[in-house]
Amino acid sequence: MDRLDMFCYQCSQTAKGTGCTVKGVCGKEPTVARLQDNLIFATKGMSAYLYHARELGFTDHEIDGFIERAFYATFTNVNFDAESLIQLAVEAGEMNLKTMRLLKEAHIKTYGEPEPTKVQTGTVKGPGIIVTGHGLKPLEELLKQTEGTGINVYTHSEMLPAHGYPGLKKYKHLAGNLGKAWFDQRKLFAEYPAAILATSNCALIPKEEYKDRMFTTGPIRLPGVKHIDGYNFKPVIEKAKSLPELEEKPGDVVLTTGFSKSVILSLADKIKKLVEDGKISHFFLVGGCDSPAKKAEYYTEFVKLLPKDTIVLTLACGKFRVNDLDLGDIEGIPRLIDLGQCNDAIVAVEIASALAELFGVGVNELPLTLVLSWMEQKAVAILWSLLSLNIKGIYLGPILPAWVNDDILKVLKDNYDIRLVGNPEEDIKEILRK
Repeated sequence: MDRLDMFCYQCSQTAKGTGCTVKGVCGKEPTVARLQDNLIFATKGMSAYLYHARELGFTDHEIDGFIERAFYATFTNVNFDAESLIQLAVEAGEMNLKTMRLLKEAHIKTYGEPEPTKVQTGTVKGPGIIVTGHGLKPLEELLKQTEGTGINVYTHSEMLPAHGYPGLKKYKHLAGNLGKAWFDQRKLFAEYPAAILATSNCALIPKEEYKDRMFTTGPIRLPGVKHIDGYNFKPVIEKAKSLPELEEKPGDVVLTTGFSKSVILSLADKIKKLVEDGKISHFFLVGGCDSPAKKAEYYTEFVKLLPKDTIVLTLACGKFRVNDLDLGDIEGIPRLIDLGQCNDAIVAVEIASALAELFGVGVNELPLTLVLSWMEQKAVAILWSLLSLNIKGIYLGPILPAWVNDDILKVLKDNYDIRLVGNPEEDIKEILRK
């Protein structure tokens, strides 16, 4: 993430980077300012998950109360204590776990437990609508309204896991997934003459060539783009009908998504035996928030270099660095397992806990390593969720979080053994040497 100049209204000076780097009139130390930024990012990420749960009628007053308290702690001249802010970050991680569990409950009770599903990556002949973002509720409403119209609906980026839910994949015109991570949309949306619906964060300001066929709903607003309050998507449907039909054009790969906790646990005994027989040597969670930085190619190279007796779990848009790789299987257990969206990090946590129970060890004693790609906001919330569970030895990259300085990095390394990614081959050797 680029570091930006930010104007500090407390001391009327320009601070380089995220948070203060000068000690001005307010007396605030740079580390305190950065920890406040960290808490803001984590709380924003948690709020996004909570919004989607609330869309489906699920709320939690304890989470609401924490968000209020966390934001107040970042208010001008309220909390100057670095240790207190670190404790609040850990508590934010705990509350984010609760929020992700709430959202998972909302999704499963509304759409059913995800199940492994193959997803086409090309187009079928006919008018189309591309849905991007994270909102399953607007996708469901759009599918209802387009049923029987001849319009095909395609997911983009973090909407890919929608195909695994029985309550959504029952719609036969949910035709496939186009594109990869969020940052390809300006090229992708210009390429396909379809209507576009953005349901949440991770939408970019559109190019002129498709601005008139893009729509937003929910919290998102884009300049020059028509916004739809509520779930009446008639304007989107009319636009789709007015556009040229998409061609019949099969994709290069077929993706598989929908590996829920129950699916993985149904294989627990087989997985345990394969580990005990030495046929599975290590599990890796490789995913997170993808970025367009060339350094992010690390994650593709990392997975390509992994030994064939390893299993890769992946989630969030970081999965698009690896989910088109053909890794095969180990006696019927897929070597590449897509667990879903960024909010589905709770599934990874629950699987890790279940594996620890299965083998009678703590999570940190499992042959499991987390290798996470980094952006901000939701990623901050998820990182502190993992740290709140005292999960250690996480590899993080390709760049440092913007709010981290040397003092904060030392705390993360000393207390949680956070490691920065380096050379893929050397990192794998270090991990498997343990």
